[in-house]
Amino acid sequence: PPKPPPLLGPKAAAAAATTPSFPDYVLRAPTTDISTLPSGLRVASETIMGSETATVGVWIDAGSRYETAQNNGAAHFLEHMAFKGTQKRTQQQLEVEIENMGGHLNAYTSREQTVYFAKVFQKDVGRAVEILSDILLKSRLDEGAMERERDVILREMTEVNKQQEELVLDHLHATAFQGTGLGRTILGPEENIRSLSRNDLMDYIQAHYTAPRMVISAAGGVDHGELCKLAEEHFGALPTVPKGGMEVAMDPAVFTGSDVRVRFDSDDTAHIALAFEGASWTSEYAFPLMLLQTMLGSYDRASGFGKNVASKMCQEVAEHELAHSISTFNTCYKDTGLFGIYAVAPDNKLDDLMWYVMGNLVRMVHSPSVEEVERAKVNLKATMLMGLDGNANVAEDIGRQLLTYGRRMTPAEIFSRIDAITVDDIKATAGKVINDKDHALAAVGGIHELPDYNWIRRHSYYLRY
Repeated sequence: PPKPPPLLGPKAAAAAATTPSFPDYVLRAPTTDISTLPSGLRVASETIMGSETATVGVWIDAGSRYETAQNNGAAHFLEHMAFKGTQKRTQQQLEVEIENMGGHLNAYTSREQTVYFAKVFQKDVGRAVEILSDILLKSRLDEGAMERERDVILREMTEVNKQQEELVLDHLHATAFQGTGLGRTILGPEENIRSLSRNDLMDYIQAHYTAPRMVISAAGGVDHGELCKLAEEHFGALPTVPKGGMEVAMDPAVFTGSDVRVRFDSDDTAHIALAFEGASWTSEYAFPLMLLQTMLGSYDRASGFGKNVASKMCQEVAEHELAHSISTFNTCYKDTGLFGIYAVAPDNKLDDLMWYVMGNLVRMVHSPSVEEVERAKVNLKATMLMGLDGNANVAEDIGRQLLTYGRRMTPAEIFSRIDAITVDDIKATAGKVINDKDHALAAVGGIHELPDYNWIRRHSYYLRY
């Protein structure tokens, strides 16, 4: 007769019950190959078999928070100048070469990272790496082109400031991290855009563009060995230490509870961002905060869900018609973060809106339900996997994770970290971030009915008699 299965001891039985069983597509996720060159430059890639296209890019651990008040805007100005011609290609030659490859070359600057990337056919990866090294390391930074570009950047600033959400989040950073690098905008103030010189840009490159602070990341039809050779060939000349041998120390972030209100009584809509100090990328609170963000959710009056949203906060906002849209954001930086709510609402509903928003935030400290947490886990996992759809997203994920964590987490690890979060973890996280904590707030528009700082501060905790 077949042997009966061995009886499990209580510990083993508990372990067996909690061992996660992941779906096949999570366990079979392609591996990320990572190599470090002698200069300290990291090369990372995920090969997707049979892919005809690839995204390859350079992720640099430098952004607007590393600037000073004098050169704020340099990282973004450099991004504009990169496409204006190099020592061996004019601007037109560069554009024609990319167009003829059917490729796409782009860049963006954030507060902590600068990224230059190209999307090309598999056979053109070598040329893409060469072009990236050319625009990054041998840019002409022509004085005439700089003068012309000033107006372009000022025009971009006008456009960005017309987008209320961008404007409000810039105000939020400026007040929450006042007096520190994180409080400065990415584009920089108008006087800097008008006055930055070629030397300012050269100094910025020499201070920040060093091999250990860069990652070459690729995804799609790429061969890792080939990519390492290309990196060695085209980025071999990168210095390991900045000119003069002095690393620029990062300006530590200091969160200050405060608010900034730009009131327009002629406007019947308010744009409000309310944030608490969140967690850094590597904090133990990082994953619980992602889950908390999913639990609080988002709602848009124009979406098809109507009032039947999962999140209790969004349900109440929808039922009482308190806002046109509301969303939860959770932004991480190296040593801090911002966790909060962004809402667009009619000017005459703000008092009620803040009552329900604060009530739901504080409820997370005391009574989040098991059901809410479990539903948010499924939701968050789906969001994480959907974010890896396409070569560009995978390359972005590899580059960002190597700069923030120094390694890349597999989907299985991310899933286990999400699964491990309990209701008590959510309470502890909300207790640390929300309960009786100072907040930062930025609001623009028709905000005459928005409660003052002390009212909101007083509603960041329950009184239990």
